[in-house]
Amino acid sequence: MDEPRITVQSSAGETLITANAEGLRLLAERLVELADPGLSDGYHLHLDAGVDLEEGSAGLVLQRDDSI
Repeated sequence: MDEPRITVQSSAGETLITANAEGLRLLAERLVELADPGLSDGYHLHLDAGVDLEEGSAGLVLQRDDSI
């Protein structure tokens, strides 16, 4: 299996998330994690450049908001 690779680019009014297959699986796992009924409203995950995302990516925050 390949290493997960995810890039996030952000510009005025638009965000582009690009990932290889493993990166997409990782994002899907994070989203499923946020949907867990045991987590509270406002729970969030930070994905940071050079750690979870490719170097040079914009940071990404995934947040649960049950009021939407």
